[in-house]
Amino acid sequence: MLRALIIVDVQKDFCEGGSVPVKGGADRAAAIAELVRHAGDEYAFVVATRDHHIEPGGHFSENPDFQDSFPVHCVVGSEGSEFHPDFAPAVDSGHVDEVFFKGAYSASKSGFEGSTQDGTALSAWLRARDVDGLDVVGIATDHCVKATALDAVRAGFTVRILLDYTAGVAADTTRTALDELRRAGVALSGEPVVVA
Repeated sequence: MLRALIIVDVQKDFCEGGSVPVKGGADRAAAIAELVRHAGDEYAFVVATRDHHIEPGGHFSENPDFQDSFPVHCVVGSEGSEFHPDFAPAVDSGHVDEVFFKGAYSASKSGFEGSTQDGTALSAWLRARDVDGLDVVGIATDHCVKATALDAVRAGFTVRILLDYTAGVAADTTRTALDELRRAGVALSGEPVVVA
């Protein structure tokens, strides 16, 4: 089995100081960078996703419900859309094989709605490289990590979330997300990181 690591949305806007901050996000960014640097032969490929909003419609709201709508975040060209500075060196040094951009004109929580700069979808990219197993990490456990993992299962991949390398928005929504993921057949490793 060829296994890939998918790193979901480790961007400035989702970490402390960003427009939609998740507590513990910066710590997870640093931990994920270490994971990538020391992964060795554990993964055939390492990829990352990025929220990449231009005009995502109702996904941006002045009165967000924090489920479907959120404050403005990860706008193309903004500082907040950049990878967190503790994680960015792992990308810049070539430890990440490809980056998938999602959500230009929609919410696009799942990395499987993303594509490379030349338009190759994540699922097609993985299949072309004979990947069948995925580990998923990133921000946030109860939103984009969950959506990415569920879409990965639907696409026929064997999926595990490394919870020590994720950050959840809130304890209740993270618990609900983990229950949903278990029911879908996603393996869960470690303990969820939720900073009150």
